[in-house]
Amino acid sequence: MPFVLYLLGLAVFAQGTSEFMLSGLLPDIARDLHIPIAAAGGLTSAFAAGMVIGAPLPALLSLRWSRRRALLTFLVTFLLVHVLGAVTPHYGVLLATRVVAALANAGFLAVALATATSMAAPDAKGRATSVLLGGTTMACVAGVPAGALLGELWGWRSAFWAVALVSVPAVLAILWSVPADPAPRSVEGSPRARTELRALRSPRLVVLLLLGALVNGATFCALTYLAPLVTEVTGFDESWVPALLALFGLGAFAGVSTGGRLADARPVRLLVIGGPALLAGWITSALTAGNPVATLVLLFVMGALSFAVGSTLVSQVLYAATGAPTLGGGFATAALNVGAALGPWCGGAALTTGLGYRAPLWVSALLTALALVLAGLAHVMRVGPGTAPRRTDRLSPTDDPGACSGAAGEPADGRWVR
Repeated sequence: MPFVLYLLGLAVFAQGTSEFMLSGLLPDIARDLHIPIAAAGGLTSAFAAGMVIGAPLPALLSLRWSRRRALLTFLVTFLLVHVLGAVTPHYGVLLATRVVAALANAGFLAVALATATSMAAPDAKGRATSVLLGGTTMACVAGVPAGALLGELWGWRSAFWAVALVSVPAVLAILWSVPADPAPRSVEGSPRARTELRALRSPRLVVLLLLGALVNGATFCALTYLAPLVTEVTGFDESWVPALLALFGLGAFAGVSTGGRLADARPVRLLVIGGPALLAGWITSALTAGNPVATLVLLFVMGALSFAVGSTLVSQVLYAATGAPTLGGGFATAALNVGAALGPWCGGAALTTGLGYRAPLWVSALLTALALVLAGLAHVMRVGPGTAPRRTDRLSPTDDPGACSGAAGEPADGRWVR
């Protein structure tokens, strides 16, 4: 993988840290700005809303720019609003910076996914995707605890400064390493935006986006309510919670790294095995939540399975959307964040019914089951996830020479087959 992709992953790490770190900073923010804790919690909601609503919009606006210009615009905007957030004494300004940061984050990730897959080999989209999504998982492992620690030592504003500083190397890497190619204004005689929007009508692409939303919803449903589960049901002390979150994050990083390699060569096999394993894992987690040893093991395993399957679905979106590389990344980002918003809401609704702290795990199992049903129906209708192209020396004698330019959009040059 080109080294610049790892620095783009560093930017995604900073953005993931920014998205999740407020959970450990809210009391400090509320005291400093003299606002209720619920108002401080609105900062997290504002970021999530900006990610869900804004993911396709910045990507659409960036289509008239080169990828280097788009990446720089989004990342520098993200950096500057964190500087503003670190110095402002006003809650309203801080709230606005969270919305703008989310829009910039969503736009950056959409263009970064397109850039990463274009700089990688044609059959390495999964690995390129895993490099970027690995930044998000490392944010859970290291970024969020580090942000909480900085908040304790020097106040919540220091965490905002740290996010801005971590983004600087990625800005320099984009300036030096991402080609300043002119933006294509049209594709085959049609405006680029219209061409990409038309390419997004693929039923297979819609199925992949829905599957990504459901799987990510299951992940964040369980993760959001992990603290009360492990303290009230499993019996861990509250001091264990950061370590347990980090354990889940380590599993997620392992899943993204392993899934990224398998997603290019054997995506269908990974999904066919990983999907039912996810369902079985959530059910087992609910049934054994009172056992500390089982909980420790399953936290790592479920982090790995969730992110291996999730990252594979994202890479398959990019294979299916080669006619819309930027908007495909934007819609993939939106789908993941729809799941990240939907899952915790469903888990919270289950908790209000009095079903206990195991309820979010059962909701995660239900969302995963819905994903499996959808995947089964899509398979019957032949619009479900397909295999990525694989390298061969020549086409099989029984292959249609035109098959190479199918859903994955690879050229029929005799080197790539399904």
